[in-house]
Amino acid sequence: MSIGRKRLSPEASRTAALEAARDLLLEAGPQAVTLKAVAGRIGRTHANLLHHFGSAAGLQTALATSITESICGEIAERIQKARTGEAKSREIVDLAFDAFDKHGAGALTSWMILSGNEAMLEPIVETIHRMVDQIAVDAHEDRSLHDDTLTLVLLALGDALMGEPMARSLGLPRTRARDIAVRLMMASMEHDGPGAIVQS
Repeated sequence: MSIGRKRLSPEASRTAALEAARDLLLEAGPQAVTLKAVAGRIGRTHANLLHHFGSAAGLQTALATSITESICGEIAERIQKARTGEAKSREIVDLAFDAFDKHGAGALTSWMILSGNEAMLEPIVETIHRMVDQIAVDAHEDRSLHDDTLTLVLLALGDALMGEPMARSLGLPRTRARDIAVRLMMASMEHDGPGAIVQS
């Protein structure tokens, strides 16, 4: 939906562009997230978006980072609640899996890699790392939390890319990968105690 030619601050213009890019991602996939398409969606020029993002790859990286930051914030909050018994491990797993599947992060990540933009994934990885630092008692020593985060992210990414056809081929419920992730998180909690990703 275009926002017309109303004058916006640089920050508001950037935010509007990222919102439009997210809409395009969900509607038509990562290949649709181009400077031209986003500019047309918000009533701005290609040059305007080029100024903000530098390139289509820059736009895609900013979008992926924005999605990751939003989801990581929710996951961190849910993990803190889980540690006091206010949330369940399934909620954390569902947030992570939904980020890569329903919110398009999995498709966008794979598109960036296939397009030769592996280096552009660094801000996304750093965002996840910051989340781990935020929720760990001693992030650099808390290896179990790092292991749990790696496991959850890779399972969620793989499920977003191949989960549906694999589950169907094997005659398994579509949610089986999520069920496995929950079991792994709970096993980690039982094995590692306070260092685990969740406490309940």
